[in-house]
Amino acid sequence: MLHNSLRGPAVATVLATLVLGACAGREDRPQLAYEERPVELLYNTGANRLDRGLWNQAVDYFAEVERQHPYSVWARRSILMTAYAQYQANDYAEAISSADRFLSQAPGNPAAVYAYYLKAICYFEQIVDVGRDQAATGQALNALQEVVQRYPDSEYAKDARLKIDMVRDQLAGKEMTVGRYYLRNNDTLAGIGRFNTVVERYETTSHTPEALYRLVEAYLTLGLNEEAKRNGAVLGFNYPGSVWYRDAYNLLTSRGLRPANAPASSEQRSLWSRLPFVGGGSDSEDLERDKDATLRPPESQ
Repeated sequence: MLHNSLRGPAVATVLATLVLGACAGREDRPQLAYEERPVELLYNTGANRLDRGLWNQAVDYFAEVERQHPYSVWARRSILMTAYAQYQANDYAEAISSADRFLSQAPGNPAAVYAYYLKAICYFEQIVDVGRDQAATGQALNALQEVVQRYPDSEYAKDARLKIDMVRDQLAGKEMTVGRYYLRNNDTLAGIGRFNTVVERYETTSHTPEALYRLVEAYLTLGLNEEAKRNGAVLGFNYPGSVWYRDAYNLLTSRGLRPANAPASSEQRSLWSRLPFVGGGSDSEDLERDKDATLRPPESQ
């Protein structure tokens, strides 16, 4: 790039062409000739592209704000808007990197909360079904909890708390998947360990009733009737209308171990049916990504 001459009578025009690479998102990215432009024009053009869903073009214009006007307040805003555009384009790694860059440059900025929030959402949307690796699930949980801990009274913390419940349900679902696998392969003790993890660590999730039933089933298999009765009693006390308690009740009574409480007549609806996670293995069964539900960046940054 040609720099402005301190002795020249006029501001030199930047004689360059911005070569835009192949499109990684939904819109084409043609070559765009440019010259040095006012910061407001570049930023507003990027915002316009963002509103039109032209994510990659928006990233390019925000990048130009940073390159041509690196010391302006608009440059800082552009970093966060770049992260949001990259998130919308499903470029999660790039979005996280941009959010981290914003935090490193402006950690005390009021909009820092959004950078933390956007990172958490990027991890959240990379969660896959419980049959596959759950690395992103753990990252999402940590990032969402950081939003709540740092900014407990913010609107972002409210959304993060809702997603934390979903993530915990996902992690419990993974434990259940592995536990069932162990039972099918006659590794009963290993299965018991997984189901106990659900009951002890993820007791508020939708998987707890089944975990308690599986413990009844597993302990009966091992001939540990008292342990089976104890878990059946916990299941009956907390989930008397669950189909899992009805099954556990029938299983225990078939062994002459009649529980104290009979199953309730009405079944409680499981949280599982309202979550965007599923237990299958195909790509179509991944976490549903509803980007319209994601909060937008704050107006002032």
